[in-house]
Amino acid sequence: MDQTKEPGNPADHLANERTFLAWVRTSIGIMAFGFVVVKFSLFVKQLSLMLSTSIAVSNKGYSVITGIVLVGFGSIMSILSFIRYKQTEKQLRMGTYQHSSVLLTVLTAFICLISILLIVYLAETA
Repeated sequence: MDQTKEPGNPADHLANERTFLAWVRTSIGIMAFGFVVVKFSLFVKQLSLMLSTSIAVSNKGYSVITGIVLVGFGSIMSILSFIRYKQTEKQLRMGTYQHSSVLLTVLTAFICLISILLIVYLAETA
């Protein structure tokens, strides 16, 4: 009996492409959120200077650091998703597809870490 596997059909390749595009949308969303965090922090600082009020604006810089980390992680995630796309494409052509959840695990761990840091930050500034 022949054990060779058939290469992926067009539906498999299209599903791989849709998955890649979903990862790209997710990475763009993370980068956009990071951009908003940084710009909102700058907006609050400038608003307090314009109004010359005694609004307590934190000079710790957590918002800027958090935003930069989010933008950086979003761009790294887009690169990793492209690598995963190419690996899956190669496996589908060879008929040797192996599922991997490494990218999902990294994304979930990162989002949990950022969420915890944001909760701590909000609790400190409240």
